Amino acid sequence: MSDKFIIRFVAGVTIFVIAVVVLLNRHLIPGPAVAPAFTPYLPMLNAVLNGTCTLLLLLSLYQIKQGNITLHKRLNIVTFCLSSLFLVSYILFHYLMRNEIVYGDLNGDGQLSAAERTSAGFLRTIYLTILTPHIILAAAVLPLILLSFYRGLQMQVEKHRKLVRWAFPIWLYVTASGVVVYLMIRPFYHF
Repeated sequence: MSDKFIIRFVAGVTIFVIAVVVLLNRHLIPGPAVAPAFTPYLPMLNAVLNGTCTLLLLLSLYQIKQGNITLHKRLNIVTFCLSSLFLVSYILFHYLMRNEIVYGDLNGDGQLSAAERTSAGFLRTIYLTILTPHIILAAAVLPLILLSFYRGLQMQVEKHRKLVRWAFPIWLYVTASGVVVYLMIRPFYHF
C-alpha cells in the first residue's frame, strides 16, 4: 500500500468517526425510544477499557525501553484492539442514550438549576477543565494512532518513532483522563 493510500484511508476513518460522534452528541441520529437494559453498563465498560489501555501503554513504553520489540508490538496490538472496542462501545452508548448527562445535574432533567450549579461548585470547573482537552485530544490523536500503528506494524521504525513522540503522550492522557471523567460524572447518571 502506498503512503498516499494510507494517509487518505486514515483521514477518511478519522472524518467518519468524528462525524458520527458529533451527530450522536447533537442527537441528530435518532436512537431507540427505550434504551436496552445493558446501556447503563457501557460507561463503566468504557472506563475499564480506558484504564486498561492506560496500563498497557505504560507497559508498552517500558518494554520498548528494554528493547523488547516483540512484546512492545503485542501490547500495542492489544491496546489498539481495546481502544477500538472502546470506540464502538462509546458510539453505541451515545446512540442508545437519549438523555443529556450534565455534571452537577442532581435531578436528571438535563439542565443545571442555580442550586445545582452552586452545589457542584468548583468541582464542575475541574471536571470541565479535564473534559475539554480530553475531547479535543481524543479527536486529534486518532489519526496519529492509526498512522503510528501502521508504521509500527510495517517496521518503519523512524517514521513510527516520529509519530509516537506525539501520539503516545496524547493517547496516554486521553485514556487516563477518560477514567477520571467517568469517575467524576458517574454520580450524575440517572438511569
